[in-house]
Amino acid sequence: MEIPSTHPRIKSLKLRQKLVDGLRDGIVDPAGLIAHGRGEAFDYLLGEKTTDEAQKAIKAAIYALQHAANPVISVNGNSAALTSKEIIELSNILDAKIEVNLFHKSSEREKKIKQKLLDAGATKVYGVGVDASERIPALESNRRKVDPRGIHASDAILVMLEDGDRTEALTALGKKVLAIDLNPLSRTAQKADISIVDNISRALPELIKAAREKPKPTRYNNKKNLKQTIDKMRAGI
Repeated sequence: MEIPSTHPRIKSLKLRQKLVDGLRDGIVDPAGLIAHGRGEAFDYLLGEKTTDEAQKAIKAAIYALQHAANPVISVNGNSAALTSKEIIELSNILDAKIEVNLFHKSSEREKKIKQKLLDAGATKVYGVGVDASERIPALESNRRKVDPRGIHASDAILVMLEDGDRTEALTALGKKVLAIDLNPLSRTAQKADISIVDNISRALPELIKAAREKPKPTRYNNKKNLKQTIDKMRAGI
């Protein structure tokens, strides 16, 4: 689809087209389109910009990832379709593993997402096929299947987009969960240790920038930060 450069919604339309292309290529699940549309509604309330609250969360998340023993970036279909190159760049800076973890799981889609990441420059992708031989206790969805070298052994995990049941299960195991989720009311945002309420297409470049700058430790309160974000959304209505 050719989008006129003068269109006032060009950025949003380009993201949507990436997802449509990802669906056509077998990377994105149809439910991922619904999830993206829901996220866009919250993004409108943010003014489609990275807020000060998001920046605080980004710096706190990067500090946690840079001081983790085994950081992992968890990737699903939407994040692979929208931000593969940025994911690879961030993983290289942080020396973090990349693991595919899907709710709507199929061997074929896993392989296609893995290839998408390899084409974007990844040298190793975890969690595909028989590599996902470990299980997260108390989790019944397909997301319970994880790589013993990746998420299973990790102490800090960056998850992108709504992932509430797994977030709860991982934090129960004592792992630090850092989430990117446009919905501050979601179980993911509420249960994560650090919640970045932002569009991943904006958050990933900011995470890369922060990782290069190596932020210093600061006091961060996720509940307070989420409340400030929700108040900002209400004020914008």
